[in-house]
Amino acid sequence: MPLASIRQRHKMRLRVGDNEPFKQAESEMKHLILRRAVMVIALAALSTWATAQSTPKTPTAATWPSKTVRIIVGFPAGSSPDLTARTLAEPLAKALGQTVIVENKVGAGGNIAADYVAKATDDHTIGLMINGNMTIAKLLNPKLSYDPLTDLTPISLIGVSPLVLTAPVGAPGATAKDFLVAAHAAGDKWSYGTPGVGTVGHIGMEWLKSKAGINPVHVPYPGYPQVANAMLGGQLQLAMLPPALAMAQIKAGKLRAIGVTSSGRSTLVPELPSMSEAGVTGFSLEIWNAIAAPKSLPKPIATKLSALFSDIARAPEMRQKLFQQGWQVVGTSAEGLSNRVKLDTALLGGVITTQAIKAE
Repeated sequence: MPLASIRQRHKMRLRVGDNEPFKQAESEMKHLILRRAVMVIALAALSTWATAQSTPKTPTAATWPSKTVRIIVGFPAGSSPDLTARTLAEPLAKALGQTVIVENKVGAGGNIAADYVAKATDDHTIGLMINGNMTIAKLLNPKLSYDPLTDLTPISLIGVSPLVLTAPVGAPGATAKDFLVAAHAAGDKWSYGTPGVGTVGHIGMEWLKSKAGINPVHVPYPGYPQVANAMLGGQLQLAMLPPALAMAQIKAGKLRAIGVTSSGRSTLVPELPSMSEAGVTGFSLEIWNAIAAPKSLPKPIATKLSALFSDIARAPEMRQKLFQQGWQVVGTSAEGLSNRVKLDTALLGGVITTQAIKAE
């Protein structure tokens, strides 16, 4: 009953001679106040409970994953990154006791997929990425909607590989040094191919140009297979190709290997000389793939994933599978990948600046 009604009722009682109005009014008002207090407490408790039920709970390493884990790849099915992701997915699913699927979100040299991963908020989306997606993407294109250095969490560096400096079978020069001498003499009459502006193959070749004093003209193609085909067709005089692709053509006698882009000989192709042996000092270039997650992924889960991927990659059977795909296994910690990202960002970023490279 409203307080005003109680007061009005007892004023009426005073007029008719009632002797106990004040005591009764006081009792009724105390009862009403108590009821209102109980209602307020109950409503507050109900609100707190409703908020707790509607607020998403942050998963812990012990309870994660609670649903399917997705590995996002920025390249088509059958590509090197796709094969690596699918090779890792099976043992990861077994270790987690949860389904792991690979999704391909193709385009922009893998940056569409990287952007998707960076913006994921479900705590169950990660990505398999290549160098550029985690290092120089923003340097090449300032308008990019994600920043690899601030929007991604490094998980593990899976594998590394040099590129193979490749030429047509009839290329001049008996040795790598002789070939580079011929390239120097040819100036801009020679052309080199890459899978696109801003790719590691492009930046690496521009760096080699400045180091070796050569000046071939850049011709971009949709991918490495098209670069190899153009060289087989006589349209190109040199290119940096992944070992698996290059060695298949070299062993078939269709292309010639000049050397590898690593600082020393690679276990993947130990028969090939390094650029250092060819007289190019201070030159070392590798492509790599790695696992990354959104920055929003809780740290305990990121730590759990890092340990899992490191163990999976270093297992003897997995090491052999990845070697056959053209990767020298590393399987680093998150810190190891973070350090590599910083190193390559500085290195490749310097080449981008000095050679004025911009993504198309």
